[in-house]
Amino acid sequence: MLRRLFKRKNRDPHLAAGLFKAKYSQFKALLESNSELLQLLTDLEQKLRGDTVFGMAYVRSQASRIVFHAVRMVNNFDKLSSGRLPALREVAGRLSAEVASLAEIKRHETAVGYILPYPAVSRDLVDSVGGKNANLGEIAGRAGLPIPDGFAITTAGYEAFLRHGGFLDEVKRLELEVDPADPETMVAASEGIQRLFLMADAPDDLAQAILSAYAELCARRGAGPEGLPISMRSSAIGEDSELSFAGQYLSVLNVRPDRILDNYRRILASLFTPRAIAYRLHKGIPAEDIAMSVACLEMVEAKASGVMYSRHPFDLLDENVLINAVWGLGPYAVDGIVTPDVYRLTKEDEPTILEMRVAVKDRRLVARPGGVLEDERVPGDEAARPCLNEDQARLLASYAARLERHYHCPQDIEWALNTEGGLVLLQARPLRAEAGSGPRPTTGPVPGRDILLEGGDAACPGIGSGPVRHVWPDSDLATFPEGAVLVAEHSSPKYALILQRIQAVVTNAGSVTGHMASLAREYGVPSLLNTRTATDMLKEGEIVTVDAFSGRVYRGEVPELLRLRQDKGRFMKDTPVYEILRRLGDLVTPLNLTDPRSPDFRPEGCRTVHDLMRLIHELSYGEMFAISDLAADHGTFAVKLAAALPLDLYLIDLGGGLTDAGGWTRRVRPDQVTSAPFKALLAGMLLPELRHAEPRPVDMKGFFSVMSQQMLTNPEGAERFGDKSYALISDKYLNFSSRVGYHYSVLDAYCGQTMNKNYVSFQFKGGAADDVRKNRRVRAIARILEEHDFNVEVAGDRVVARFQKYDAEATAARLDMLGRLLIFTRQMDMLMIDEGSVRRVSQCFLDEDYHYEGNGPSCSRQGQD
Repeated sequence: MLRRLFKRKNRDPHLAAGLFKAKYSQFKALLESNSELLQLLTDLEQKLRGDTVFGMAYVRSQASRIVFHAVRMVNNFDKLSSGRLPALREVAGRLSAEVASLAEIKRHETAVGYILPYPAVSRDLVDSVGGKNANLGEIAGRAGLPIPDGFAITTAGYEAFLRHGGFLDEVKRLELEVDPADPETMVAASEGIQRLFLMADAPDDLAQAILSAYAELCARRGAGPEGLPISMRSSAIGEDSELSFAGQYLSVLNVRPDRILDNYRRILASLFTPRAIAYRLHKGIPAEDIAMSVACLEMVEAKASGVMYSRHPFDLLDENVLINAVWGLGPYAVDGIVTPDVYRLTKEDEPTILEMRVAVKDRRLVARPGGVLEDERVPGDEAARPCLNEDQARLLASYAARLERHYHCPQDIEWALNTEGGLVLLQARPLRAEAGSGPRPTTGPVPGRDILLEGGDAACPGIGSGPVRHVWPDSDLATFPEGAVLVAEHSSPKYALILQRIQAVVTNAGSVTGHMASLAREYGVPSLLNTRTATDMLKEGEIVTVDAFSGRVYRGEVPELLRLRQDKGRFMKDTPVYEILRRLGDLVTPLNLTDPRSPDFRPEGCRTVHDLMRLIHELSYGEMFAISDLAADHGTFAVKLAAALPLDLYLIDLGGGLTDAGGWTRRVRPDQVTSAPFKALLAGMLLPELRHAEPRPVDMKGFFSVMSQQMLTNPEGAERFGDKSYALISDKYLNFSSRVGYHYSVLDAYCGQTMNKNYVSFQFKGGAADDVRKNRRVRAIARILEEHDFNVEVAGDRVVARFQKYDAEATAARLDMLGRLLIFTRQMDMLMIDEGSVRRVSQCFLDEDYHYEGNGPSCSRQGQD
């Protein structure tokens, strides 16, 4: 379409610019869905460890999102490539149908009513009561530990509320009016939907069931005519608690009897906050996969409360129970408003107190009659007293040990001490650090042990130990020894071939949401990526211990860390829903297409969703690379860059690339460039030391060789390119084509804060000299690129290189280098007089001495080679 457009005599520059922008928009949407799919794979792999409660609602939600983003990738690639690979649509259709068929499997629990008492609740009912309620039921019914008296209002109540109100279609209509790019539409839809909930009445049978359950609770607790205050806590379904962080859903403390139904409506309506709507749109979560259950618990008149961890939350070398305690209600401990007392106890059936630190707790949160929460000053003598006596602390620690045994993994527990001296548990969840949730679990430096490397990102937390084995791009993986630690410059999915033999992975670069990280989690291999210096600091053959919790690599074996190597929790692994998730994982997570050069790297080789996204991700680079051919016949809609460069450079702004590029014929200055990748490239090209205004020194033998080659070559055999160069730019994207004389170079790059999206693709070809000199030049260029961590291929007079999945700083540094390289190598073919010039030219550049004479010395400040 673009080529036909450009051949017209009367070209429409605005239409042509729009088509370029459409190509970029399709590419960007493809990258976004690839990134989202990698996040989904990460979450699915974490759930497959078996230590987190989930239900069929989670399976359905994840399956829907996986299908949504996989199809979105295929559709955008189809548009980007003008339908070049119709087989991709067939593969996507087959995989989508298989994934969807798993999601159609019905729930395993039997139908439930509106109300469930906690003795009847367990993990098996998570789809009816949500994760919080399911855990409370497990604590009371199966672990046999005390919780406040109460009941769960199930999702059947939510569904009945929607049916009775008759506004489900209106909810869908309002959500359809949301524009993901316009926050005001989300606010408007949220207000409209929440108004529907708040103005509606619950159906009579639901209202009666809730109030009857409350009356039975009051009777059991011996409450007077004024009733019993309760806490009402959200327990969302669908996203499996992914939306419940940061106060997104509503929970209400100290609720009076006359406010129960009002607060129930408010909690249901909180499913439709603007943030929740935006999240579901972005993640592709169907509205049908969300629902709300509510926990109704006796409001504990807390003398003291706090948080307890069955092992230290951050220092994983400390296996003892840690208890934090404050006076009054728990929010002051959870939110860090008051410095708590700290108790540290052994994890035994009869715990021993190892440490007790008592703080001055001069404030507390208390519940007052009438549903009021009040901040209260604590009297001085009481403020300095410990909240728990030794027997209470020991009892709490024994509860923590029992819960850890029950769930097969460390626990994060909320508790309260009532005015009668009784201890109750309010909530329990797995103790681990999710992305963005705060400090991750770590181990402190092990005393007396040498740390060889510190830093990096944990793609798969854990401990591994063994001899270091360096792996380079051309290494033979078949010889990788059993039980070694793989150390490489960059993560790569091709390591899947040997992951089952690896103790740990440590790389200079890589993304925790990338393909390699996904494979590491699938195989359970401790992996530390993006350390920057692993290949320099870790020597071949030396024994090391990798702590991928804290980002440290130690010399030798470290027994204190090796004892942390243990089986992951298996709490969910004996349930039917886990088996369904495992089958979903088999369709989604395995990666078989690891080598783009393999003959199987094509649509017919895709066996999983991961294969499909890997193939499209790789092929999309080539499609964007080819845009440079279209830009060469740009018409009149580009703007010229006014800069001291030895090339005529025109820019096409796809959005956010220039500060002010209004109009179609004006010139722009370098300081008007806002595109991150192009700014980096331009910085290299404009480096003063390159002296691009000076003529290139000429070796006469080389000069006559070039001239004779031009005169003797058939005109059809030596293609001369135009004298103009083009750059398509946006805030994070660059497609640069430099076509000068008889050679051309094309560069395609993305540079942003999402490491997994970043890449640089570079190609150089041609020249006016004979084939021998042209080949010498590309080999010199290849040596330079390899020294800067590019994957490089050379064939004849062409060099192709790729640098990908590094952070923005590293990506920009390579673009700066390529800018210098493009200027440095101009007219270089005539100076490639002998085989030694390959090394002399490349070494000059690597030494940052850009004045190569071509007459013997390596460069102006070096002696003979």
